[in-house]
Amino acid sequence: MQKKVAIIAGAGPAGLTAAYELLKRTDIHPIVLESTQAIGGIAQTFNHKGNRIDIGGHRFFSKDKRVMDWWFNILPMQGAPAADTAELGHEIDYAAEAVVDYLCPRCAPEDKADGKTTMFTHPAPDPEKHHDVMLQRPRKSRIYYKRSFFPYPIGITLSVAARLGWINTFLIGMSYIKSQVFPEKDETYLDGFFKNRFGCRLYETFFRDYTEKVWGVPCNQIKADWGAQRIKGLSLKRAVVHAVRDLLSSDFTKAQEERETSLITRFYYPKFGPGQMWEKVSEQVQACGGEVKMGRRVVGVRWTKDAEDSEEHIPAKVVSVTVENTETGDTEEVACDYFFSTMPVRHFIAQMHPQPPPRVVEVAEGLIYRDFLTVGLLLKKLNVQEKGKKPAATIPDNWIYIQEGDVKVGRVQIFNNWSPYMVDDRRNTVWIGLEYFVNEGDELWIKEDKDMIALGIEEMVKIGFIEKADVLDACVLRMPKAYPAYFGSYDQLHVVKDYTLQFSNLFLIGRNGMHRYNNQDHSMLTAMTAVDNIVAGRTEHSNLWDVNAERVYHEEKGVGKGD
Repeated sequence: MQKKVAIIAGAGPAGLTAAYELLKRTDIHPIVLESTQAIGGIAQTFNHKGNRIDIGGHRFFSKDKRVMDWWFNILPMQGAPAADTAELGHEIDYAAEAVVDYLCPRCAPEDKADGKTTMFTHPAPDPEKHHDVMLQRPRKSRIYYKRSFFPYPIGITLSVAARLGWINTFLIGMSYIKSQVFPEKDETYLDGFFKNRFGCRLYETFFRDYTEKVWGVPCNQIKADWGAQRIKGLSLKRAVVHAVRDLLSSDFTKAQEERETSLITRFYYPKFGPGQMWEKVSEQVQACGGEVKMGRRVVGVRWTKDAEDSEEHIPAKVVSVTVENTETGDTEEVACDYFFSTMPVRHFIAQMHPQPPPRVVEVAEGLIYRDFLTVGLLLKKLNVQEKGKKPAATIPDNWIYIQEGDVKVGRVQIFNNWSPYMVDDRRNTVWIGLEYFVNEGDELWIKEDKDMIALGIEEMVKIGFIEKADVLDACVLRMPKAYPAYFGSYDQLHVVKDYTLQFSNLFLIGRNGMHRYNNQDHSMLTAMTAVDNIVAGRTEHSNLWDVNAERVYHEEKGVGKGD
């Protein structure tokens, strides 16, 4: 019998997880098609002269044990200090050993490979000696507002109250109490969602302007589903409670498991950034018989029903895809038994032949995406001018939310603090990423790189973060369709979902594949669930849409944020 083939559109976390799981658990041959030349999708790591950029920031943490074990099976936890552990005083829970079950015998270490064994026990890797290692890192994210730092997630402590002003803090407290006594009855949109969790005054101070900078539209036009997925059970009350608990407890593991993901104080991170994880997975997939083809864009998806399967309740099937070589323009049609799509829904529906019903096409065409632009700046040092303090050459944050309304930059990442190995010369330089939320084709998107770099430097000088003379090098990265938007025709997405569920061998997975702001652990779980369905012989796939979907799932102890 001819071996079954699964075409997987996209070499990001969802697509590569699907390929890995298919090889591990079935005899299906996966072919991963990636339209770009980069592995990892938005979770890729860009290397600029030895300085690495994490596009968007990816903390590796999940409350789903299946995902955590999967990550550690690819990149085991560190067993010794990293390059900056001692000098920065990091507290690390070191592993003693690593038990790794390789995808196939060909992935096993050369000195132990026997062509049959896949599971080996190793001493936990030393990041100073080994590359394939997951670091444990302290999480610190703050809000920068009016030349002062505020904790993120926001909490009202004595120091925060002093920076906000005592009268303002009192009014924030009264506003919060009012929101608890007289909550907004309609939480359809983000403004009501935020007000009920933080009060109107705190919402207007720290949430409204930043959120509108991210999305480019008012909060009263953005569905609250996005807030439910991003901040889950977080509220002002819970943020304060967790801050107090941290002072009273030293049980790190238990505290991490019990808290909402936005409050996690430590996370895991690959030595060379998130792209290292997916590059490693890609290597194993190819070593074990799968295919990962770069520069291959899906431009057609042909589906059919057998003549005798004309009844409406009989599932349709995807039978082949048309693949374009992005360098040559040549196309070929590839037959498949299964099709996994991580393509943007709008693009996927447009490629289907025969064309879906007009209503499905209309909804898909109305879906909106927010695009992402990063300016990388290599500096001699920072020059952070926090109110009441001397300028700081370094700060401990992973990323900083820029609340200032007179600049367009939304967040700043400090890559030295994600991993010391992200920076070519970490002792003498600071490598930062300025993040801009844009629309493809708008003023910022089409700026020449040199002009975008000039704008980034100007804005960072303006808000008191750097001095122009300290800039050594720079680059610009653009990531289209980074964020599926919760406006446009989003509230009609169920029309597309219901239509695609009639296909017995079609799996929409991942962030763009489902038009859902999933983190990478949720994207992976959609892929794992899809393979679960194949293994179980299940042809009805609505359970994919249950991953990270229910409000109670967000607000209680469900799957946590992996970014």
